Amino acid sequence: MTALRRRRVLQSALAAAVLGASGLAGAAAVAGATRGGYFRAALGGARGTDSWDARTHAGLFMSAAAQGAIFDTLTEVAAGGALRGELATGWSASPDARVWTFDLRPGVRFHNGKAFGAEDVLASLALHRDAASPARPIVAEIEEMRATAPHQVQFTLATGNADFPYLLADYHLLIYPAGQIAEAMARGIGTGLYRVERFEPGRRFIGHRVAEHYKDGRAGWFDGVDFLAMNDPRDRLEALRSGRVDAIDRLPAAEAAALQAEPRFTVQSLAGNQHYGFALRTDLAPFADPHLRQALKAAVDREAMVAQVLHGHGSIGQDSPIGPANPYFAVLEPQGFDPDRARWHLAQAGHERIALPMLVSEAAFDGAGRAAELYRESAAQAGIALELRRLPPETHWPRDSAGFRAGGWSGRATEDWAFSTVLTEAAPWNATRGGSGRFGTLLREARAEFDSTRRAELYAEMQRISRDEGGLILPMYANHLQAHSARIATPKRVGAMRAMDDSRMAERWWMA
Repeated sequence: MTALRRRRVLQSALAAAVLGASGLAGAAAVAGATRGGYFRAALGGARGTDSWDARTHAGLFMSAAAQGAIFDTLTEVAAGGALRGELATGWSASPDARVWTFDLRPGVRFHNGKAFGAEDVLASLALHRDAASPARPIVAEIEEMRATAPHQVQFTLATGNADFPYLLADYHLLIYPAGQIAEAMARGIGTGLYRVERFEPGRRFIGHRVAEHYKDGRAGWFDGVDFLAMNDPRDRLEALRSGRVDAIDRLPAAEAAALQAEPRFTVQSLAGNQHYGFALRTDLAPFADPHLRQALKAAVDREAMVAQVLHGHGSIGQDSPIGPANPYFAVLEPQGFDPDRARWHLAQAGHERIALPMLVSEAAFDGAGRAAELYRESAAQAGIALELRRLPPETHWPRDSAGFRAGGWSGRATEDWAFSTVLTEAAPWNATRGGSGRFGTLLREARAEFDSTRRAELYAEMQRISRDEGGLILPMYANHLQAHSARIATPKRVGAMRAMDDSRMAERWWMA
């Protein structure tokens, strides 16, 4: 690497943060936090098939119980978005960011007493070479991984990736005890702050604080946690108001103002990268026609959706999985509601009037039904008849199930992470089946690029491609809306990468 090139690497804020991070200090002590008490939460996203196998985790209930309580990952994204070590204490990269070396935390033990080391990392990450794992796109980029010492691992990537340490914070990349993974998945054996006392898939999780932990004094303030699975937002709200639980996720936006007016409760409305909308399968007729996709984008009244679905707790989206909290977010002109433009694209596609079925479930996002109704009303002005097929609130479906459906996505801390999760061909959550061609070429180039100016250009073009050509119709960036009782205290900064303090409220919150 030339001297000029090396200077450009250091000029990149993101690359400097990643390459220079050590994670040695870990999380700082939290002012005012006290130990004791039991925390009860009602959470959505639960399924009867839930297990401790991280390859199956998709909803908040399991991410909060698993990464947020029982298990650890190598790295952790702090509430403010900075990267820090969890089971890793430090990391360094080769000049081209292809070879990464991670130092691992000594003295850590799993809940069954087994000592943590390099072999546990290798065995745990190897699980995700399985095509069914949501984290497969991350692990697939690793050409070789090996232990270089009992507490050190080295990864060689197919191409350089300045974001690689961020990717290892993915909530699917939990660390299990090597040689005991089947047992760990059956019983919930990790290195986290809490150990499993009771687990009923799709219904309940109870965890008790371990006696001694490497995060003592910095996290894990509750003596125990009790998570109740409640997929219906009305049930969660009633549980909070009745005092049955201390906190809930996904507070319905229409109820936020009334709940905030009650002194017993605090409502958190946190802007992150979460986005709500609809996905079109671009590999299926008629959505493979770019003119039809453009017609559907022009037929959305985004302002009406933000006002009537989010009730002010969000902003207008621009049909890209990159959100305002991402470092290379490009402020683009969003598609405006334009029935005449939609009709023109319909004519170009040979569909001057068309009827399209759309699958809708409140499992996609709270208010999905109302959003679909608003879409149907605005689309009708352009000659598009949307036939809403409503599914029960607890219904989840795989990405292959529909050509046109409502969907909600939490976003990710970096652009590569977000695009790789939602818009690469191999991504399990690629609901559109897009991401090939020039988009895929740009993704690979941006991943290995360290010059911040060039990286911004590449990611801006990818966001424009997603807006103009892709199958995502994302009218709304939605704040994370959640609430807790006066019994609970939180840090001044609460994470918004995912709901409930990035699913880590069991670690980060305490009794008031």
